[in-house]
Amino acid sequence: MILNAKNIHLDLPAGGTDCIRFGSGARTLIMIPGVGDGLKTVKGIALPFALLYRELAKDFTVWVFSRRAELPAHMTTREMAADLALVMDRLGIGSAAVDGVSQGGMVAQWLALDHPEKVEKLVLTVTLSRPNDTVREAIGVWTDMARRGDYRGIMLDTAERSYSPKKLKAAKLEYGLLGNFGKPKSFDRFLTQAESCLTHDTYEELGRIACPTLVIGGTEDKIVTGQASVEIAERIHGCRLHMYEGLSHGLYEEAKDYLKIVKEFCLS
Repeated sequence: MILNAKNIHLDLPAGGTDCIRFGSGARTLIMIPGVGDGLKTVKGIALPFALLYRELAKDFTVWVFSRRAELPAHMTTREMAADLALVMDRLGIGSAAVDGVSQGGMVAQWLALDHPEKVEKLVLTVTLSRPNDTVREAIGVWTDMARRGDYRGIMLDTAERSYSPKKLKAAKLEYGLLGNFGKPKSFDRFLTQAESCLTHDTYEELGRIACPTLVIGGTEDKIVTGQASVEIAERIHGCRLHMYEGLSHGLYEEAKDYLKIVKEFCLS
């Protein structure tokens, strides 16, 4: 099996959830994707994901978790973290390093706050602790598009806000060619996850996070802002902060040393 990659579906009392596992390292790393998970879960992508993140496969057994298949309306990031804690218990994962990206970082914050025994090290990538005007505007545009069924519009607007000019040109060409390929049958999961970004608020709680934490942000983030990353780092005792100059929300795809930085922190 290439990179030990495996697609897994779990049936839990609250509903089914999809996850993937790859790598064969002695340490466990959990990756939590962002709001795009509401449009497409990780179902069936274990091998391509493992190939993309193969730099992690030697040192870690990596798990990537989607939110449950059917999310109730108005579900919060805190409730999603409770779901994740149950999934970890079901899989026998006692504790792990956790890397949450964007909305996944919001879920990761609550996991570290409500279930500290489950988080050995915490990486918070391009995320926030409380809503700001920038994210409200972005989420507002996406939810309007979702209610109209405009999948291509969501993808193009997200790309506009996430990438540098060079990366954006390639992304716009790709989305233009694909059109509505991959469009979900329903936008309900996406709308629930998008709304959870606007109700998320851990700002006053962050001081309780005791595990080693690394915050990674981009100075030109057009979705959550770079200041949101700085704000988180200032609230967590002993937190490390790594800011990418000139990069936006998609820095985890663009910065060539992103995985190296995450790996070195989680192994230290």
